[in-house]
Amino acid sequence: MFQEILILLAGLALILLGAEAMVKGASGIARKLGISEFIIGLTIVAIGTSAPEMVVSMVGAAEGNSDVSAGNVMGSNIFNGLIILGVMALLKPVKVSRANKHFDIPWYLGFTLAVFLVGKAHTLFGIGSEDILSRPVGVLMLLLFSLYIWLSFKKSGKAPEEEVSVNTGGRMWLYILMLLAGIGALIFGGRIFVDSAVNVAHMAGLSDKFIAITVLALGTSLPEFATSIIATIQGKSQLALGNVLGSNIFNLMLVLGCSAIVSPVRMLNINMVDFGALIIGGLILLAIIWGRGPKRIGRRGGVLFVAVYIAYLIYLFYKL
Repeated sequence: MFQEILILLAGLALILLGAEAMVKGASGIARKLGISEFIIGLTIVAIGTSAPEMVVSMVGAAEGNSDVSAGNVMGSNIFNGLIILGVMALLKPVKVSRANKHFDIPWYLGFTLAVFLVGKAHTLFGIGSEDILSRPVGVLMLLLFSLYIWLSFKKSGKAPEEEVSVNTGGRMWLYILMLLAGIGALIFGGRIFVDSAVNVAHMAGLSDKFIAITVLALGTSLPEFATSIIATIQGKSQLALGNVLGSNIFNLMLVLGCSAIVSPVRMLNINMVDFGALIIGGLILLAIIWGRGPKRIGRRGGVLFVAVYIAYLIYLFYKL
């Protein structure tokens, strides 16, 4: 037990060091390129932290086990959109830019609703023989993802109100090295942490059910969690918000899209409650930013996100 705890702590240390390096590297790249930290978080950081989901889903699709792809993406996105965003807001109010309000968040919610309507078309409308994301749908998802990323970069150059980082010097190769080293440490540390946490939980006599809905559910989202929290603490809330939204969009459109092209993704085990938790999180976010007052996600919003996730966790616990 003592040895496993030491390994667990070592994994946690790697995660924190990796997140610190990634945030510094990403911020440095944004300064050198003169673009917003949100765009860096939305693209480079989000893709880096979502690498575990991509690997797990693609392997599952290649082996013909598409349930793994759908379940992995859905679980990760619910955690990202409720717990990570909620904890960020509890630590510090998360500033939402005009571009986030009018462009990024509506696109994110639109993608979520689109995957829900298409993925559950048989259950909802009786279309097709089963709930599935087919190969043509996968191709369309990749095209929409590419369009969103292209429009994001195009808008970032035309948004004077968006906080664009100023180039303060430093070596680009060093920032890139820090970013890559951070991604590697996050992924490797996350794997060590999860494996060790599962062993410790078993030694403590915890049930497989409890482990499945806590430790394993957290596992693939650890990189996003650590990176977003470190960025929030350092006052880089736009980078953190970009990471959360980018990771979820990346998971929904690119990971599921690629998986569907490799092997049609069956959505049979993803029920209305799973989609409901994700959609409710998006609607809460939309209501907050379109409400009165400053455009930011405050602590009340953070409490609401966390409360929805706890309710969802209770549902999962009794369902298993």
